[in-house]
Amino acid sequence: MKVLKFGGTSVGSEQSLNHVKAIVEACNEQVIVVVSALGGVTNQLIQMTQLAISHDAAYEPMLQDVKNRHLQIIDAVVPEERQQECKGVIEAFIDEGLASFYALLYANRDLAPDFVDRVSDAIVAHGEIMSSAIVTAMLDGAVPHFSPNFIKTADTATERILDAELTKQLTREEFAHRTEPIHVAQGFIAADAKTGEKTNLGRGGSDFTAAIIAAALDADSLEIWTDVDGFMTADPRKDPTAQVIPEMTYEQAQVMCDAGAKVIYAPTLAPVAAKGIPVWVKNTFNPQAPGTVIQGN
Repeated sequence: MKVLKFGGTSVGSEQSLNHVKAIVEACNEQVIVVVSALGGVTNQLIQMTQLAISHDAAYEPMLQDVKNRHLQIIDAVVPEERQQECKGVIEAFIDEGLASFYALLYANRDLAPDFVDRVSDAIVAHGEIMSSAIVTAMLDGAVPHFSPNFIKTADTATERILDAELTKQLTREEFAHRTEPIHVAQGFIAADAKTGEKTNLGRGGSDFTAAIIAAALDADSLEIWTDVDGFMTADPRKDPTAQVIPEMTYEQAQVMCDAGAKVIYAPTLAPVAAKGIPVWVKNTFNPQAPGTVIQGN
C-alpha cells in the first residue's frame, strides 16, 4: 500500500485531474489518495472570510465563481452517470454551508474573536472537502474518508499541535481491514481532539496529512505529486541550469525545507523518516520523470 498526495495545482484543472486519474489507476496496489483544495480556492475562501467579517458583500459574487468552477470541473472529469450526485454534494456545501457561514459573519458585528476563528476554520475546510468529493466521483470504485474523523489536533498554551498518538490510533482503525483498491481523503483539515470542531494543520498541511497516514499504516511509500520534477539544485526560475536531485537523505531534504525550499511542507518528513518510509517527489504534469526519492540517513 502507498499514499499519494496531490496538491492544489494537481487538482486545479481538467488537464491536471486527468493526469491524477491516470496516475492513480496505473497503480497495481492499494492506494490512499490525499488531496488539497483546487488550486487557489483556499486563498479565495480566506479572502471571502475577510470580506464578510468586514461586512463587505463583495464575497457573494466570489462565492458564485467558486461554485461555478467546481461544477465546470465536474462536467469535465466526472463520468456522466455520477455527475448529478456530485454536483448535488458541491451545491449543498456551498449553498447551505459556506453561504450560511459567510452570512453569519457578514450580519453580525459583535461576534467573539474565538467564535470567528472557529467559523473561519470551518470555512477553509470546505476547499479540501469539495475537491475530495470530485476526485472520489472521478475515480471508479474510490472509497471516501473524512479526515477530521481521524486526524486530531490539540491546543497548547502557545500553539495548535497534532495529537499524534490519538491520530495514529484512529487512522489505523479507519483503514483497518479495508481491501478496496482506492481510498480518498482530505489533506490539511482536522478536528480538535476534545471538542470535535474543525481545525487544520496549517498551510501546506496536506503533505503532512499524507505523511501521518503513511506512517500510521506503515505504507510502502509516500508520493508527493506536485508541479515540479523533484528537488532541484537551484530555483529553475532563476537558474536555467538547475537539475533535479535524484536521491536525498531525510536529513538533506529537511535542511532544504527548513532553508525555504517549498517543494514539500517542512513537518512532512519526520513521521515517515521515523518509519523509514521512502518519499517520492514527482511531477503530476510530467509523470514519466523519475523525480526525487528521499530515504536513508
